[in-house]
Amino acid sequence: MNETVPESAPAWTPTPQQIESARITEFTTWLAEARGLAFDDYDALWRWSVEDVNGFWCALWDWAQIPSRQPRGAALADAAMPGARWFPGVELNYVEQALRLASDASPAIVSRSESGALAGRTRETSWAELRRQVAACAATLRRLGVARGDRVAAFMPNTPETVVAFLATASVGAIWSVCSPDMGPLAVLDRFRQIEPKVLIAADGYRYGGKPHDRRELIHHLLRELPSVEQLLFVAQLDPEASASEYPRATAWRDAVAGDAPLQIESVPFDHPLWIVYSSGTTGMPKAIVHSHGGVVVEHVKLTALHLDLHPGDRFHWYASTNWIMWNCQMAGLLAGATLCLYDGNPAWPDAQALWRFAGETGVTFFGAGAAYFQGCLKAGVEPRAAADLSRLRAVGSTGSPLPPEAYVWILEHVGPVWIDAISGGTDFAGCFLAGVPTLPVYPGEMQCRCLGARVEAFDEAGRGRIDEVGELVCTAPMPSMPLYFWRDEQNRRYRESYFDMYPGIWRHGDWLRITPTGGAVIYGRSDATINRHGIRMGTSELYRAVESLPEVLDSLVVDLEYLGRASSMPLFVVLRPGVELDDALAQRIRARVREALSARHVPDEIHQVQAVPRTLSGKKMEVPIKRLLLGQPLEKIANPDTMANPESLAWFAAFAQARGQGGAA
Repeated sequence: MNETVPESAPAWTPTPQQIESARITEFTTWLAEARGLAFDDYDALWRWSVEDVNGFWCALWDWAQIPSRQPRGAALADAAMPGARWFPGVELNYVEQALRLASDASPAIVSRSESGALAGRTRETSWAELRRQVAACAATLRRLGVARGDRVAAFMPNTPETVVAFLATASVGAIWSVCSPDMGPLAVLDRFRQIEPKVLIAADGYRYGGKPHDRRELIHHLLRELPSVEQLLFVAQLDPEASASEYPRATAWRDAVAGDAPLQIESVPFDHPLWIVYSSGTTGMPKAIVHSHGGVVVEHVKLTALHLDLHPGDRFHWYASTNWIMWNCQMAGLLAGATLCLYDGNPAWPDAQALWRFAGETGVTFFGAGAAYFQGCLKAGVEPRAAADLSRLRAVGSTGSPLPPEAYVWILEHVGPVWIDAISGGTDFAGCFLAGVPTLPVYPGEMQCRCLGARVEAFDEAGRGRIDEVGELVCTAPMPSMPLYFWRDEQNRRYRESYFDMYPGIWRHGDWLRITPTGGAVIYGRSDATINRHGIRMGTSELYRAVESLPEVLDSLVVDLEYLGRASSMPLFVVLRPGVELDDALAQRIRARVREALSARHVPDEIHQVQAVPRTLSGKKMEVPIKRLLLGQPLEKIANPDTMANPESLAWFAAFAQARGQGGAA
């Protein structure tokens, strides 16, 4: 599969001063002085990092001075995938690194929210106050019986209270998991039921786009449906007067973080679980992915220092929901000693300039968001520099979906002559495969490089690595932040099926990738059936459960048509009961059901009635073939009728694709 992008001149080139001050320059200078290693360019550094795995990760550990109870030994004890073992015998805790670079010169958190008594106003949390609240909350959790290995689940928005709750949970060695309060009950319970949390931390609601969303009744529902929950910490986020007394065994948040307590950080093994995040395959429940303290620490230290170029005292913002792995990655700013700049609310309310004003007023130096946000600003004619003083801003980050070349041009013309750091990674391993460094030029439409320590290739159909051809994104060597396991996944069955089925022993990520001759990279979209809406990935099975719960719907098929250079769209195809026709009323009910059960971002863009959903002989819905057909592949290449249970069903989809004029893509 060939896909070419016209050659272009760099859109941005670093100055000698920017190269000299970059953290990656600091790292390479240290390598020369402490290890006697010299590299001609970034490509040589990357090749060393993936060929000398022990050398690279041990060097990163020593350069960053990662705190641990024992001196570190070799980095990689077992290179099997899955099942790699990293830094055996080492004990540490994420919270030690997160609070290690605290400084009185800058706050730990700067935040703004649409909700609460301080709605619309900026509040600051000092490092000392953050430390005090984490210690007090941890003491409360211990008093409630939370111990190492227990799960603490949060139903919380992107606020300082959530940061405190996460750090407190990690400090006692318990396992953190969070869902955003804009998620529906079905989606939340599908996640939290799997992990059986001991404590639930929940906000009474949130405000978005000027509208309040009271979630108090939903908290009652969660408590009824989660029998493992012994205690509730109730956060009056929407209504400051809301009371914890309406719930059994509940403690008000203000009481949970009151007073002074010594900060006791539990030392845990490198591979002790830190958090559980969720992604989905195309069948079954959401995958409950477990990442380790040590793996996240080393990966996020690498990411923030070397690929985001965060310095102590920087002001780091990435617009994110707590459902998105970018919330976890934003927490990594603390590992670099940066100030977290949190925004909870609609980024375009009360007008399209809102998030840019927040960035200007809080002095953000690194501004990150999903690619869809920047494309929305471009289409809306937003003028960030006219709306805010962005003089301190030196970098813009993008992820969640491919950032097209015209968005690079828009950022440079309307935001400023900033470094554009487009990144691509995943919830699956809580990190990045592709990113940038401030010492390389930026080309429109490209990510600058493969990340250090990430042996990424673009595989063709025969499993051969290719340059300047679009192929499957694979990682052929382990990384420390790859999952420990999936929760309750016997013998790692779902884990292996998710990433290692196509190429045994090699991680297949599910993206289309082209590595350019100059070492850059272009992501074209998903190569599998996973839904990727505004950076939030979700398996199709969850949407099917919601849609097919309606009595009129017998069967359904959804595809997320994401491909670089095209407008993203997600059509839903439904098979209805005999005699039922799709009309506006039923379409509205389907959309409302998806919005209620999952979230507004997963509502389909269009709904079509079909006679049958194409299925294999084994009964599986043919999501990937239909997706490829709608992206332009010929019918004869996407499916073999002899392997189908109902090959006649393809005719409707072929006519649909032809009517839409889809050009060749994959």
